[in-house]
Amino acid sequence: MFPREAYKGFTRKLVLAFDVGTTFSGVSYCMLDPGEVPVIRGVARYPAQEQVGGDSKIPSILYYDLQGDVRAVGAEALQEHIIEQAEDEGWVKLEWWKLHLRAKHLASSHIQDDDILPLPQCKSAVEVLADFMRYLFQCARTYIQESHLNFWRSVENSIEFVLTHPNGWEGQQQQQIRRAVELAGLISSKEEQSHVHLLTEGEASLHFCVTNVIASDVFSKTPMDVSDYWDEEEDQSDSQGVIIIDAGGGTIDLSAYSMKLSPTSFEEIAPAECSLQGSVFVTSRARILLQKKLSGSEQYSNPTIIAQMAGIFDSSTKLRFRKPDEPSYIRFGTIRDKDLKYDIRSGQLKLAGFDVADLFEPSIEAIIEAFEQQRRVASAPINLVCLVGGFAASDWLFAKLQGYFLPLGVSFCRPDAYVNKAVADGAVSFYIDHLVSSRVARATYGVKSNTRYNSQDAEHLARQHKRFVDVNGKTYIPGGFKSILLKGTQVSELREFRKSFSAVRESPAACESYSTSIRCYKGALQEPQWFDAEPSSFTKLCEIHADLHELSQTLRPQKSATDQSNYYKIEFDVIILFGHTELKAQISWKEKVRDSFSLIHFFADR
Repeated sequence: MFPREAYKGFTRKLVLAFDVGTTFSGVSYCMLDPGEVPVIRGVARYPAQEQVGGDSKIPSILYYDLQGDVRAVGAEALQEHIIEQAEDEGWVKLEWWKLHLRAKHLASSHIQDDDILPLPQCKSAVEVLADFMRYLFQCARTYIQESHLNFWRSVENSIEFVLTHPNGWEGQQQQQIRRAVELAGLISSKEEQSHVHLLTEGEASLHFCVTNVIASDVFSKTPMDVSDYWDEEEDQSDSQGVIIIDAGGGTIDLSAYSMKLSPTSFEEIAPAECSLQGSVFVTSRARILLQKKLSGSEQYSNPTIIAQMAGIFDSSTKLRFRKPDEPSYIRFGTIRDKDLKYDIRSGQLKLAGFDVADLFEPSIEAIIEAFEQQRRVASAPINLVCLVGGFAASDWLFAKLQGYFLPLGVSFCRPDAYVNKAVADGAVSFYIDHLVSSRVARATYGVKSNTRYNSQDAEHLARQHKRFVDVNGKTYIPGGFKSILLKGTQVSELREFRKSFSAVRESPAACESYSTSIRCYKGALQEPQWFDAEPSSFTKLCEIHADLHELSQTLRPQKSATDQSNYYKIEFDVIILFGHTELKAQISWKEKVRDSFSLIHFFADR
């Protein structure tokens, strides 16, 4: 097993990790006692849930009444009397609602409006997330109080929250998560945001694989599916490349690392990948297939029956599918349900195996495309891939990916221990084990700036109609972009990236504050120079502010090059700190022979 050290803190603490998934959600936790070796546990009981155990999760479903109040959540929402009451009283049912929070840059043309139920008129996606997180917290509190007597009272004011999100979620989504944490009442003020830690699902899954598979005597004692091409001597080398595939309900996340097992350490070696091709989209495509197949049937083309069939496909047919040359069945009715014209017999709808296989194909192609992209840019060869997440339970998905990886000489494994809890357990491991020492920038980050005009530069001449003379008498062109951190840069946790800038103003009063925005560039250029070249490739992540009141009082006037009028110049650095799971930005300036800093602003774009 993974050799975990005793907790070195001086006070008792509780770590709670929430994995809020598109289809299912769960909570894991760890009780940190000074001098004790931490043990990761899962919340294994939820209200109205029949299944109890280490892999216990609840469906990500909520019911709201017409006043916008939560009436049922999770397994409680599946109870028959709740469903009846919801129909009678017109409650609004929400499932797959996490997709309302999806990052807009992710390819989503395959997502139809009918795939995602609309939110109640009085609720935003952030408020729904807050309601769901509040419920998860209540369940976790009850479970811990019942399982560990007198423990909760000693840590209720010493809780560290770890919240996971897809690899492709950016600053806006992370800010929404932090807002939801406040709305849910998990923390009482913005000052307590330091107790909230955000983490990509990919990195959480890596920690799960390390503690449950990779570090377990190099796989020798952990039951799992492994390719027949496993080369034990090769995999006991000092360092190797590994890609973690977290195949979930909504997204499929791939993260690439180089790993050393003695001592255990990891460095990210390629930008993380994220695709909206999780298991729910296999079900979505199945619904379309059923609509086409049954479109001519008076009895079975009813939207309610189609939805029922799609639900059964999602919960059983999809998981059981293994061979495209054998038919699959959706058991939806009674023995009296029969229509041979539409392949319905004894309450079963027969689907051609090859048609079912086609439903998986876009998801499989998305995984392979993301894998190849990471393999191309990775700074180390990839020789191991681990598949986790709820979608990993599909034997067809595993078999198709295994068939692709084996000829490449890449070892492929699927842990045989609660892979649907990989994210929640891995999130706790992230907090206590902290195995990743460096990460790779997914995009280029910088700020908008004015560029000194150069009449000999063709790019400047093309924009000379925009030029202007500033108060210092010098000519500039607006709309330039200054990179601070380039895409693909590997960064250790302690490294900071800074670039110096200056601004000129007509008076000291105008220098008392300064603001600038951190911009993200996702285009194809290695180092972009101008916003107007690819305006759609730039997004604003956050705005940072500096209080320069004291500095402004020390500024000396300078003379303009044109009319000898006074102007004042402020000099500062814009700093980006990247090494942790969230990016941070701040402004630095010299004040009375010491460095002063603006407040650190969090903005994630991992």
